[in-house]
Amino acid sequence: MSILSKKMSFFERHLTMWVFVCMVVGVGIGYAFPGFIGTVRSMEITGGSQINIPIMILIWLMIYPMMLKIDFTSIKNAGKKPKGLMVTLFVNWIVKPFSMAFLGWLFFKWIFAGWIPEATANEFLAGVIILAAAPCTAMVFVWSQLTDGDPAYTLIQVSVNDLIMLFAFAPIISFLVSGAAGIHIPFEILLYSVIAFIVIPLAAGSFSRWILIRTKGKEWFETVFIPQFGSVTISALLVTLVIIFAFQSDNILSNSFYVVLIAIPILIQVYFNSSLTYLLMRALKVEYAIAAPGALIGASNFFELAVATAIALFGPDSGAALATVVGVLVEVPVMLSVCQACNRTKHWFGDFSPQGR
Repeated sequence: MSILSKKMSFFERHLTMWVFVCMVVGVGIGYAFPGFIGTVRSMEITGGSQINIPIMILIWLMIYPMMLKIDFTSIKNAGKKPKGLMVTLFVNWIVKPFSMAFLGWLFFKWIFAGWIPEATANEFLAGVIILAAAPCTAMVFVWSQLTDGDPAYTLIQVSVNDLIMLFAFAPIISFLVSGAAGIHIPFEILLYSVIAFIVIPLAAGSFSRWILIRTKGKEWFETVFIPQFGSVTISALLVTLVIIFAFQSDNILSNSFYVVLIAIPILIQVYFNSSLTYLLMRALKVEYAIAAPGALIGASNFFELAVATAIALFGPDSGAALATVVGVLVEVPVMLSVCQACNRTKHWFGDFSPQGR
């Protein structure tokens, strides 16, 4: 834990505990004050849009600070070590969404079919697909530090993934959700979600980064400006979770076992994709400092975006929103176990040369 204490904030180390606290508080509020929660639930941009105004604002407060950290000028160096990047992109965009769709279909539609109503199972399946289609952005830098990863190359991997996400996120979700869950998603609503929760914060973050580094300098930007958003991001995440669990209070109180059922395919998917990425890196003789963060990028999720998209498409009290929130619940302990596995197997990569990898 001493290593974690140096590299992770108190909040990050105990994220799972905070999610449990938010679940208890949210369910309690939803049970005790159903009228108030109904009023909050009704605060949509337009009637029936599913885009809840308070949650939309909170999610912007979460995503914007993450986008400040992305330096798209780093992409010009992507071609110097192509193998690691190619493996990461292959797992993130070809394997991960489809493997999650298969596992979700297998568990929710077959193995757990006797415990979950069909309509609910379809929403759970849609939620885990949305979760898997959003590669992690902010927490990847933490995982990279914990595995002694190459920070410059990690930034390249994250930057390229974010650019691809602009174009691939919506089509992948539309295709897989309609195919695996049998739910038709109006593409225009999904497109609005991409604009609202990716394009706008990404553009705002990129412009802020460019103008502030130009006027104040990179050191001031990274050591003074970005840290100011730490408490804002944390507070927004916690309040969002409380609201979602309040919306889900009846569902959780009557079907608390659903949380466990949702977690099972998510856990399998994380370990499968991280192992696949790591072993492909080793087979291609990619150096450890690139292989370890690559495995973590291939396993973790941009859960803030996933939660926002699930809410926009299905509503904050839907099974899809609950499935993405379960992704938040398991994120830290699972990813820490992957970090530990990477650190313990560092010797597998021997003396692989850092040149040309």
